[in-house]
Amino acid sequence: MSLINLRAAIKSCHVVIAGLGLSFSLQAIAHHSVSGQFDVNKKVVLTGTVEKVDWVNPHIYVHLKVMDANGQAAVWSLGTVPVAMARKAGITKESLLAAGQTVKVTAYPSRDGAEHMGFLIRVDYPDGHFISVNPDRL
Repeated sequence: MSLINLRAAIKSCHVVIAGLGLSFSLQAIAHHSVSGQFDVNKKVVLTGTVEKVDWVNPHIYVHLKVMDANGQAAVWSLGTVPVAMARKAGITKESLLAAGQTVKVTAYPSRDGAEHMGFLIRVDYPDGHFISVNPDRL
């Protein structure tokens, strides 16, 4: 193999490696994009009781039991910030569980139209206090 061919092969490898790196970094950004998965131009307001909280990474999930106008129950699966961000903001699993109280939740609905899925942005408690998450800073 000549020196010119070797340089061309090395240059081609660098281009491929750079392309793969860019591809993986864009996928990582898209995975954590709130606006990529949820419709940030719409909000849903739900009233119900928290069934459980999955305090896990990469994102916490709150499962909210909501009764519709016909008395039928539906459990919404609401993603929110990662555990580390919640802790830094003073949010705990217990505060999200709400001790069986009825809470009002504001969320962005799923962008793909999946039923009963969203991104939790605010929880209002009966005593007037609330937890707010700003996804624009994610």
